[in-house]
Amino acid sequence: MKKIVLGICLLTIILSLNGCNNKNTIESINLNKQNNNIDVIQKEIENMTLDEKIGQIITVGIDGYTINDKTKELIVDKKVGGIILFKDNINDSNQLLQLINNIKDINSKNKIPLFISIDEEGGRVSRLPKEIKKLPSNEVIGNINDKKLAYDIGETIGYSLKSFGFNMDFAPVLDINSNPNNKVIGDRSFSSNKNIVANIGVSEINGFKSSNIISVAKHFPGHGDTEVDSHYKLPIINKTLDELKEVEFVPFKNAIEENVPSIMVSHILLPEIDDINPASMSKTIITDILRKDLKFDGLIVTDDMTMVAITNNFDISEACIKSINAGADLLLICHGYETEVEVINNIKDAVDKGIISIDRINESVYRILSLKYSYKINNEKIENIDVDIINSKIEDILNRLNKN
Repeated sequence: MKKIVLGICLLTIILSLNGCNNKNTIESINLNKQNNNIDVIQKEIENMTLDEKIGQIITVGIDGYTINDKTKELIVDKKVGGIILFKDNINDSNQLLQLINNIKDINSKNKIPLFISIDEEGGRVSRLPKEIKKLPSNEVIGNINDKKLAYDIGETIGYSLKSFGFNMDFAPVLDINSNPNNKVIGDRSFSSNKNIVANIGVSEINGFKSSNIISVAKHFPGHGDTEVDSHYKLPIINKTLDELKEVEFVPFKNAIEENVPSIMVSHILLPEIDDINPASMSKTIITDILRKDLKFDGLIVTDDMTMVAITNNFDISEACIKSINAGADLLLICHGYETEVEVINNIKDAVDKGIISIDRINESVYRILSLKYSYKINNEKIENIDVDIINSKIEDILNRLNKN
């Protein structure tokens, strides 16, 4: 039934592209009785070119505050499935709104709308424009340990992002702050207590859902007990699978049981499980553990493949190919136009040579399309942004925090 409902959403966008309406948008219509045995998403995949399929499994970063020819090429020619924006792309609210509208406009001729994503955790990882009030760190929220408050924070962040046209947030952090020397996670974690992280994290995920924002829980299998930042070096965690199940997996297991839509896999080496491949490239961790043992059937995203943890130890194209074969659905390639194009071309070459099977690509594309259609992602532009309303909602949260 789930596949039928998701397929129905796809049928609507196909109809709209054929002239039934002039909006490239996705609406849910009830055709269950007529289409009990039709998987429309699968049929759409069968009609996609290899370039379109490969594009869908890639989310890229772009340069600057405005659209340039390189960004146009990535969207129009390479048909990437998603864009991630960073601080370097954001100057103020009006500029950000215009940038996202322009991205959607460029993509409007493509059949499938884009993931438009950001890291907006609150605290020190906040990318939204400076005129948007800031929420405190996850550590502050975890110390209060109020599930309703966490839900409302997720809803508020989601509302803020939706107001600009985002549809995906790489948050919340479900890492447990178990190592006081861990500088990369630290106050980005809700707590050193696994149950607080699990309960507060899941509440925030449900808040994101209420605003129709795709939350990506991170950084599986757990980045909390490291002393090295994977942006700069490959972290190593010498824990057994049983030890991970006892602590690090707990928040992710809870999130999976609550139907978290997506999970990010980190660039961490766990020699007791796979002594060659970081988690983001490990079939044992992605397929055997996350998919089979923890029974996660949602979207698996890699952390940024241009991080030094990868680029200093592996050829980036080979690493991306290995991630796909390990079971990752969506690759983040956040920096470097030339690198992004090179990886896309080399993935296509790997498929042509049989290094990556077309079935493996189709499996990921199916998950991506299902998620896009279930969240009704579209290319509709937003006419204006009301910063005062956003700040009013954030101020309400801050006032509640101050009372605790």
